[in-house]
Amino acid sequence: MAELFSEAWMQAFKEAWNAEPELADALAKIDFNSVIGYGFPDANQAAGILVVEAGKAVKATAYQGEALDWDLRAKPEQWQKWFKDGIGMTGLGMAFVSGKLKFKVGDYAAMIKDPRMAGPFIKSFSVMGRVSV
Repeated sequence: MAELFSEAWMQAFKEAWNAEPELADALAKIDFNSVIGYGFPDANQAAGILVVEAGKAVKATAYQGEALDWDLRAKPEQWQKWFKDGIGMTGLGMAFVSGKLKFKVGDYAAMIKDPRMAGPFIKSFSVMGRVSV
C-alpha cells in the first residue's frame, strides 16, 4: 500500500472523493473551492494536498508549497482509526478538543456550524478509508 498522503495515495483519494455524491455533489451545491492539506502534527508542512473546485477534486499531489485554505494534522495511527471507524459529529468535536485533530490552517468553528460543510467534511474520513493503492 502507498504511504499515507503520498502522491499515489492522494490520487486514489481524489478518485474516491469524486465518486462520492455526499462529497463532490454536496460541495458543488455551495460552490466549495479549497486547497486542503493533510499531514502529521510534528511535520513542518502538510504531506499531501487536495485541490477542490466547485466541489470536485481537480488535483491531488504531494505538498509542494501551495497556499492552503485548510491544513489538517493527526498522528498516522489516528488517521487510520478514523478511516476504519469513521468519525461522526461527536467524534469530530472530541478529536478537535483533545488535540487529536489539529487545524493548522482553517476555521474549524465556522465549518462545523455550517451543515453544508460539516456533513461532507465528516464523510471525507470514511471516503479516505476506501483508498487502496
